Amino acid sequence: MKENKYDNERFFQKYSQMMRSQKGLQGAGEWRELQKILPDFCEKRVLDLGCGYGWHCKYAADHHAASVLGTDLSEKMIQTARTINAAPSIEYRRVAMEDLDFPERSFDVVLSSLALHYVEAFTPLVQNISKWLVPGGSFVFSVEHPVFTSYGTQDWYYDENGEILHFPVDNYYDEGPREAIFLGETVIKYHRTVTTYLNTLLQNGFVLRHIIEPQPPEDMLELEGMKDELRRPMMLLVAAVKQEQ
Repeated sequence: MKENKYDNERFFQKYSQMMRSQKGLQGAGEWRELQKILPDFCEKRVLDLGCGYGWHCKYAADHHAASVLGTDLSEKMIQTARTINAAPSIEYRRVAMEDLDFPERSFDVVLSSLALHYVEAFTPLVQNISKWLVPGGSFVFSVEHPVFTSYGTQDWYYDENGEILHFPVDNYYDEGPREAIFLGETVIKYHRTVTTYLNTLLQNGFVLRHIIEPQPPEDMLELEGMKDELRRPMMLLVAAVKQEQ
């Protein structure tokens, strides 16, 4: 069964208080690096997998995409997106990305922001994305970095005074589910290696264009805990293009 933690009222309320929920793209520490590797959206058909509040959908629409389809498993996410990030060219649909089915060459761009680590079977999804994209189409995504997901708890090791010692990395090559603590709640995420992320793309007709391990921007370093984010990578950004046939 696909986990849908975001429709839990308590969890969703906690998520709604995050800076990226309150301020949108400008509140996301990785946004400035992700923005640099996005394709031209003008007159493109765009699919956003795990669209959440719809910030990226609205960005694509504002940059003259011909159509944007945002999908998410969470009804609360979809309702919020329809409220705060609506546009004539955007459609929001509640559905798990693993259950989507489109004809070949349905899209010019596929996006996904911090959602693919909730997907158990990565390879079949990439195979579908390759099928859905036109030759030369773009696939751009962000995920939690495998260094961040490997151990499971996604928290630091602390000394007896509560000061950070280091971040644990263990069982890196043992791919699969992890019980992570996110916003004080247990959430199932799926760990996979950098090799798996990148080779799966290469094996399914993609050419890699950009691979980024984003650091927090300097003007966010004074926010609580942000300087510690310089001690280990938290996210991985990837841009790939489907090979011309």
